[in-house]
Amino acid sequence: MIPDAGHVVAITEWLIAQGLAELGANELVDGFCERCRDAGLRISRALVLIDTLHPVHEGTAYSWRRDREAVAPGTTYLPTDTGEAARNWERSSFFHLLETGGCEIRHRFGRDAEVDFFLFDELRAEGHTDYVAFVHRFLGKTTIRGMDCLYAYWTSDDPNGFRDEDIAILRALLPTLALALKCTSTVRITETVLEIYLGRQSGRRVLDGRIRRGVAERIEAVIWFSDLRNFTRITETIPSDALIPLLDDYADLVVSCVHEAGGEVLKLIGDGVLAIFTDGDLANASRQAVQAFEALARGEAELNRERGAASLPVTGAYVAVHVGEVFYGNIGSDERLDFTVVGRAVNEASRMAAICRSVDRKVVGSNALMALLPPDERGKFSSLGRFALRGSPRAEELFTIAEHLVA
Repeated sequence: MIPDAGHVVAITEWLIAQGLAELGANELVDGFCERCRDAGLRISRALVLIDTLHPVHEGTAYSWRRDREAVAPGTTYLPTDTGEAARNWERSSFFHLLETGGCEIRHRFGRDAEVDFFLFDELRAEGHTDYVAFVHRFLGKTTIRGMDCLYAYWTSDDPNGFRDEDIAILRALLPTLALALKCTSTVRITETVLEIYLGRQSGRRVLDGRIRRGVAERIEAVIWFSDLRNFTRITETIPSDALIPLLDDYADLVVSCVHEAGGEVLKLIGDGVLAIFTDGDLANASRQAVQAFEALARGEAELNRERGAASLPVTGAYVAVHVGEVFYGNIGSDERLDFTVVGRAVNEASRMAAICRSVDRKVVGSNALMALLPPDERGKFSSLGRFALRGSPRAEELFTIAEHLVA
């Protein structure tokens, strides 16, 4: 079957409808390729790349093969500016198009002069006979830095390769696919950026439209406040270029322990971390906070061994865990809002962290926390005595975990 203009219209309409419905990128690429194949295009393999805005990954690759039952999930790829990834990228047809300012390149294996583009040996070995690659550039001031192109290649394993009609239809359809994938990727980038900078739950709430200034929920939460031991002294004694790696190492450990236990990190304040545990059930949230601290203590010991072996400065976190009522939502001005928690209980947690420093204990828990823990968890703690927290009308009994349980 030879594809015609009717197929272009049908596939274009499908792409527009699915783009508006925010169909996932995997499903878009898979559905597009299947429809092209059903229309008679001689495609056997495809790869679509789109860059992203992410602190670790440079972008995502979506692949399709005619002989595969299900499409594989999109695969993230690391930055392509160093090491083997850079060498492979510089050998790719996409890099060639960017360097030459081109938009399209075709190569017929066995008929055109051989070139050494990346993956060509693999494609020849698999029996592909024809290859065409496209770059669609995203222009304009609204382009997200990094996500400036859609890259795609298509192969045929037909003995005669692609027909002129196949190439013409791909050329006609790909701008619409690029637009649909750009929309989908922009939504994913927005979700990622909000999650990274605001927190998982907070980012979701912002996307759900809870962005009005002064709108906050009154909730009961387990509050986690931590900062690093001797941080000021350490910063005065280490080279300036060692400061950020130190902060990154310990922040990564604290944040991962909180997240893995079910908590939500709301703010990184210098060397400090503010987080909450809610989980609908305060008793369970309290257990999660203790689990997070125990995981932190184990991870801290391992991190300090690694850094010590590399002759790098080591430290650890003081952690205060409290329970109380907080206001959770938007606070700030019309031009600059913060999505966070405030309230007396947050202030008390911060002051408890200061008690950690003064008594040199790794963790301090409040009486409110003890009241929610089951006996086996509560048994790990012992009383530190009563302390007057600044701003509190009465002295509060505070508790800590025995050192041998967190060594």
